[in-house]
Amino acid sequence: MFLIGALKHFMSNEWRRASTQRRGGGQAPVQLDTSIAEGRYAADKSATLAADETFDRQWALTLLDLTLNRLEAEFVTAGKLVDFEVLKGCLMAERGAIDYAAMAKRLGVNEGTARVAVHRLRKRFREIYREEISQTLADRDDLDAELHQLAAALARK
Repeated sequence: MFLIGALKHFMSNEWRRASTQRRGGGQAPVQLDTSIAEGRYAADKSATLAADETFDRQWALTLLDLTLNRLEAEFVTAGKLVDFEVLKGCLMAERGAIDYAAMAKRLGVNEGTARVAVHRLRKRFREIYREEISQTLADRDDLDAELHQLAAALARK
């Protein structure tokens, strides 16, 4: 009797183990193509930086991207996406490098209005950038130091 009971428990356990569904639920495994990631890593100039410097650089780029997305959303909400597409190139341009006459023509306004639009865009970009950074800080008094650190991270080669 004891042996029959032990055999039944053993067989029950074996059946349970054999019929258990493993991770993936019987789905075919997906093969990962690492060549794309390796190619991006090889092309990345920040690969020569230390890990913490790379992190700081990526964080600064992420904050810039978030800022640009918020700014674009504001223009979309105002129904001025075309204006944003024309003006966004001015965000990183040096002051003397902007062709205000061509920009005014593309916007359908006079040159003075184009200058004001660029000034306002840059000002709003700075405001949003500061807001995005301050949201990540425990103490808002650290904002200027964080701005300097992010600028230094972007300047590293």
